[in-house]
Amino acid sequence: MRKCVIVPDSFKGTMSAVRVCEIMGQKVKEHFSECEITAIPVADGGEGTVDCFLYALDGRRLSVETTGPFGDKILAEYAVFGDTAVIETASAAGITLGQGRLNPLEATTYGLGALVKSALENGCKKIILGLGGSCTNDGGVGIAAALGARFYTQSGEEFLPKPHEYTRIGNIDCTSVRELLKNVSIEAMCDIKNPMYGEEGAAYVFAPQKGADSQMVEILDLNLRALDQAIQKSLGLSVAQVPGSGAAGALGAGVLAFLGGSLKSGIETVLDVVAFDDKIRDADMIFTGEGKIDAQSVCGKVIAGVGRRAKLQNIPVVVAAGCRGDGAEEAYEMGVSAIFSTCLEPKSFEEMRGDSEEYLEKTMDSILRVIKVAQGGL
Repeated sequence: MRKCVIVPDSFKGTMSAVRVCEIMGQKVKEHFSECEITAIPVADGGEGTVDCFLYALDGRRLSVETTGPFGDKILAEYAVFGDTAVIETASAAGITLGQGRLNPLEATTYGLGALVKSALENGCKKIILGLGGSCTNDGGVGIAAALGARFYTQSGEEFLPKPHEYTRIGNIDCTSVRELLKNVSIEAMCDIKNPMYGEEGAAYVFAPQKGADSQMVEILDLNLRALDQAIQKSLGLSVAQVPGSGAAGALGAGVLAFLGGSLKSGIETVLDVVAFDDKIRDADMIFTGEGKIDAQSVCGKVIAGVGRRAKLQNIPVVVAAGCRGDGAEEAYEMGVSAIFSTCLEPKSFEEMRGDSEEYLEKTMDSILRVIKVAQGGL
């Protein structure tokens, strides 16, 4: 094996994508010391997304003073690669920033605006916004306001509405935002299909994880409906039913309506930015993996995205996954060549999580021995 590409997701609850890359790479070098290895750890847009991009690409990490989801001052980081910035919603509106005081009736994405402004000041023309890990349900009103959007009551009084006050919105003016971003591409990493509101929407599905009780959920959903009506009236846009508009507390809808951006599969965004199609050219093998491979893995996640692109260049793809669930075999139709589970003993997740690195090492060792024999080695 002369050249291989390692492109895993994290193994949720056990190993980061970066750590998986390190383990896989070390085992490849043990068996194929001259092999050229390209490692591309993948994150889904939540915490760790910036780290993954910086691992795979030559970029800069920048720090910005901004505000967290409840208005306290924080330092948040983002990454810059040429004229592209990668920003995590979690960095300024993340659930870890709100532990002990979670309240989606009050939490805001306002602090993200400072990161976007900093990226623009650093010459960025494209902003990739990861939508994972938020504690907010504000529909992007916060970040829009931070970038210059103006919200008015029915009587024409300007105000900055909180997520439980959207029924008061009479008009929205995004002129300043559109002027600020007129030559900038905004692309949000989004792997869910939930709409803005309703039983499958942002409030009902995700707000309980962010501290909302049943009464709060109803209030939040009602206000997102009111926000949608205000968007339609003021901006002439209908975004509520766009798949993914409910992501990150309906920040997906805000990206579309206020920022003039787009929603794109997280893995497709990563693979495009790192020039994956060029990186795998002439590769003998691709190694990927995730915590569990099942039917969901072929619906726009890492393994499916990697498999599809590898298939176009006729490159074998080997999956090492923590466990294998129903529907995993569907990955073979997507371009995956073989699937291996790293679960080597009949243990529960809690029992085996401490052994996850060792199990991955042993699984990779077995895979690489087979490859070596197949290629005429010992």
